[in-house]
Amino acid sequence: MDTHFLGIDDLAEVPSVAVVVDVMRAYTVAAWAFAQGAEKIVLAESLDAALALKARHPDWIALKDGASAPGFDAVNSPGLLRSVDLAGRTVVQKTTAGTVGALAVKHAQLVLCAGFVVAEATARALRARGSDSVTFVVTGEDGQADEDLACAQYIARRANEPVTDSDEFLRRGAASRAAAELAEGVRQGVHPDDVALCLELDRFPFAMVAALEGSLMVLRPHAM
Repeated sequence: MDTHFLGIDDLAEVPSVAVVVDVMRAYTVAAWAFAQGAEKIVLAESLDAALALKARHPDWIALKDGASAPGFDAVNSPGLLRSVDLAGRTVVQKTTAGTVGALAVKHAQLVLCAGFVVAEATARALRARGSDSVTFVVTGEDGQADEDLACAQYIARRANEPVTDSDEFLRRGAASRAAAELAEGVRQGVHPDDVALCLELDRFPFAMVAALEGSLMVLRPHAM
């Protein structure tokens, strides 16, 4: 499998298969939302778009990065979301990088969204697909976020070599700038367990597939 690791702004063309990686915290949060019973997650293009969807669908749960804000029900924190009952609910998610990355490749034939918590399931989905080429979209820090790159490289290796030592990759995630900012309270809307939850390997047995449903980019879990 030929692999490419690109930042969002480096995407010159639509890939056939894309894996959008945001470890801290968009796709760790998405995985937790599904674990808490969410049916689907709509990836919003902007905060205004998220609020507009919420206005049209008052029963949907809207979440965003940073501190809580009027109109939003939750923030982008796995530690805070893990106690929320989302059974059968639709979540609207808007984050700084993760949702942007998925929307940038919305016309790809297959879009997987991933973090360490769904690494094995994502690798299995890639193996099942059998694609010759996969583009990993490293969303954080203009493609330089080491937690995202480490996760992307780990999934790529695991897709080719099912037995792969995860220690080096998880260490890079723990030592990343994002982990430090979360631990030190630089970012808002943070739970003390967020870093540890983002670095839980294979916590969940499903991959997460995003696809256009009408005009909306919708993320759903796929058991592997």
